Amino acid sequence: PLHTLRAAEKELLPGFHQFEWQPALKNVSTSCNVGIINGLSGWASSVDDSPADTITRRFRYDVALVSALKDVEEDIMEGLRESGMEDSACTSGFSVMIKECCDGMGDVSEKHGGGPVVPEKAVRFSFTIMSVSVLVEDEGEVTIFTEPKPNSELSCKPLCLMFVDESDHETLTAVLGPVIAERNAMKESRLILSMGGLLRSFRFHFRGTGYDEKMVREMEGLEASGSTYICTLCDSSRAEASQNMVLHAITRSHDENLERYEIWRSNPFSESADELRDRVKGVSAKPFMETQPTLDALHCDIGNATEFYKIFQDEIGEVFKKVNPSREERRSWRAALDKQLRKKMKLKPVMRMNGNYARRLMTLEAVEVVCELVPTEERREALRELMRLYLQMKPVWRATCPAKECPDQLCRYSFNSQRFADLLSSTFKYRYNGKITNYLHKTLAHVPEIIERDGSIGAWASEGNESANKLFRRFRKMNARQSKAFELEDV
Repeated sequence: PLHTLRAAEKELLPGFHQFEWQPALKNVSTSCNVGIINGLSGWASSVDDSPADTITRRFRYDVALVSALKDVEEDIMEGLRESGMEDSACTSGFSVMIKECCDGMGDVSEKHGGGPVVPEKAVRFSFTIMSVSVLVEDEGEVTIFTEPKPNSELSCKPLCLMFVDESDHETLTAVLGPVIAERNAMKESRLILSMGGLLRSFRFHFRGTGYDEKMVREMEGLEASGSTYICTLCDSSRAEASQNMVLHAITRSHDENLERYEIWRSNPFSESADELRDRVKGVSAKPFMETQPTLDALHCDIGNATEFYKIFQDEIGEVFKKVNPSREERRSWRAALDKQLRKKMKLKPVMRMNGNYARRLMTLEAVEVVCELVPTEERREALRELMRLYLQMKPVWRATCPAKECPDQLCRYSFNSQRFADLLSSTFKYRYNGKITNYLHKTLAHVPEIIERDGSIGAWASEGNESANKLFRRFRKMNARQSKAFELEDV
């Protein structure tokens, strides 16, 4: 019956469970029982071009976290029992690791809705509980819960939906402002929540890793991705990165970006614009949100596949011999490549590289198909070798837990990436003379270090958020309610 269903739904939506913070959160209201709130609450009304109350909807961050914790309550209690910790003994010292994702989506216009005027782009911000651990006196930290599917849309809880263009920095920061204020307040405080019938205290650690490069650069105040400073993890310039492909250390951090912005703003040494820019390494806007410097596995896949696609084209046209091929020649090579891939691999040409195309293209089978169009045997061998190395490297940054899933590839990663870089700078040097793509640089230079630090790259990627974008699209179409086609689906 309906009323039972409603009651069940109430428990599942954020805002049902009672909790408190010690000390109380600064700049966050004290009422616990809030459901979906206006995303602009916490801001004085100033947005005038589209009706402000239609722009965004969100949950209060702490309320949403409580709801998500209660979702995994049974797993947490189970974990406590398995670790042989008696229920009653453990009431404090819990810490919760949160992965944050934020991603813009293009065209989300209602196909035939008559709603208010909003931008046709959306940004979604969500979080995933990655793990819960508890501090035990003699053993230190014991992990009692780990999210088994960190990239599923089921574990990726939506926090905020905005009809904003992710490139519109002002509006984006205005809308995410309150979310970040809440996040910062929660870092300083402990959550007291009943878990398994006892009040327990939780601390939260937030790691913003589910951002693509565009979003990271925007949040951290770096120049856009075409910049000479190609990396969001180190200070290398494009030319340096194409010379030295492998040896770089992660140096950038949120705090350093803030300091650099301060230098950029005040120019203490009265330098010229170029000198100043070189001093701050391309930080020229105020960093707005702390992100964790990492590599986004999904977009890395796509970026590298795009690069291989271009290498395939160049190899079909034997660019290594020619000086400057004309536009027409390039177009004919591309047509030949597309035709061949469609015929042999059933791969339709795509406007923009997507994840599925990238996965199909980056296989030895695809290389063999391309090799049929490459005139000389030695170039074919080079392409095969390039792909073999790449396929050895890829699982390392795709796996949720590389040490368990692909230990051998993990051990060989640095060796493989060195070989890969040698191949690029010798056989394919016509492509890498003073230039290299951002993701290729990160793939070669930073993967081992990130894995050493976090234990995984794949688990921290933005995939969960990306797959939930699909759901979002679906619900949008149903909300339009003009079309009767969907009426039956939700019976």
